[in-house]
Amino acid sequence: MATAIRPKNRPGASKDIIFNWEGKDKSGKIIRGEMRAQSKTVVQATLRRQGISVNENKIKKRSFGRGSSVKDKDIAIFTRQLATMMRAGVPLLQSFDIAIKGTSNPALGRLLNDIRTEVETGTSLANSLRKHPRYFDGLYCNLVAAGEQSGALENLLDRIAIYQEKILAIKSKIKAALFYPIAVAVVAAGVVTVMMLFVIPEFKKVFTSFGADLPAPTLFVMALSDFFVEHALLIFGSIFAFVFGFIYAHRRSPTLRARIDRMVLQIPVIGEIIRKATIARWTRTLSTMFAAGVPLVEALESVAGAAGNHVYMVATKRIQADVSTGTSLTVAMQGVNVFPAMVVQMVSIGEESGQLDGMCAKVADFFEREVDDMVAGLSQLLEPIIIVVLGTLIGGLVVAMYLPIFKLGQTI
Repeated sequence: MATAIRPKNRPGASKDIIFNWEGKDKSGKIIRGEMRAQSKTVVQATLRRQGISVNENKIKKRSFGRGSSVKDKDIAIFTRQLATMMRAGVPLLQSFDIAIKGTSNPALGRLLNDIRTEVETGTSLANSLRKHPRYFDGLYCNLVAAGEQSGALENLLDRIAIYQEKILAIKSKIKAALFYPIAVAVVAAGVVTVMMLFVIPEFKKVFTSFGADLPAPTLFVMALSDFFVEHALLIFGSIFAFVFGFIYAHRRSPTLRARIDRMVLQIPVIGEIIRKATIARWTRTLSTMFAAGVPLVEALESVAGAAGNHVYMVATKRIQADVSTGTSLTVAMQGVNVFPAMVVQMVSIGEESGQLDGMCAKVADFFEREVDDMVAGLSQLLEPIIIVVLGTLIGGLVVAMYLPIFKLGQTI
């Protein structure tokens, strides 16, 4: 497939668009290609200068479609692709073209196309990424900037890809551990709701015709069912209002997020998993930034943003302030009292030996394995607990409704 030569963009020019075209060369052979230009007129004029005859109707803007969203996994895959292609000697703009053509996510395609256009007009890759803070945080942009300045962009992209892959692995394991109990709880709530609204009222009609005294558990369940039926809209409306209100407040209120982050760390088992995952992310981020040659004080700024928990973000800010006044990292970490002794000791050894990045990476590896083991143990622990809770809840409802039938059978 032929591809026409792209006209060079001037800094400050409007954003180019990718057009697909179809035309005929001087011999009458049909050829197709794509061109990045500002309008169909520019495409037609450029092709005419190359001896290619093309009708304006055969020039169509490439559509990336709608829908989908750019997820962390998409960015991690793109970073790995970009690092691999640049290591293989593929130029940056061509690497972007390949990534754009290869993605099946329309939103990611639009994002990469915008970044490529910025780079093509002379903007550095780091500054182009900074225009999209929703997808590329300060850590990502700072590492890319360090790579561009040192001439080792492909190495820094490889470090970013490794970092993102490990962070995503930790997040996915925690989500997997929490998904099972949440899913079972939702199903159990649905079953109980159906019983309360539809099944128990039918039993009540049958029991009313008996004309006999009913057991206390049965009366309690029937009264509870009556309450559900009479106030169903209020109950479900309150639940939905609480959930959406909580989500809205959590997004808008830093104070609420801080309180929740502190409370989460106090939850038995789950809090310990979150704490170890946060420490793994903290040390992994510091290792990646320090290995890239970013000064410690600046690196701690990115570490604070990537901590993922308000308690550790505040602690990191305090550490950064202490380090900026000349305090060693080890002493500063001891002062905030949120890191285990082993972490502080490993950091101390790293500072003394000049291998802080290597020691932090080892700490991250250790805590990532700890998270793996605890998540596996949590899954095994939750299964019998969930079975007992469901058996007690749903089994209790069933037994309560069958007690009158058993009593009637004994009377007969």
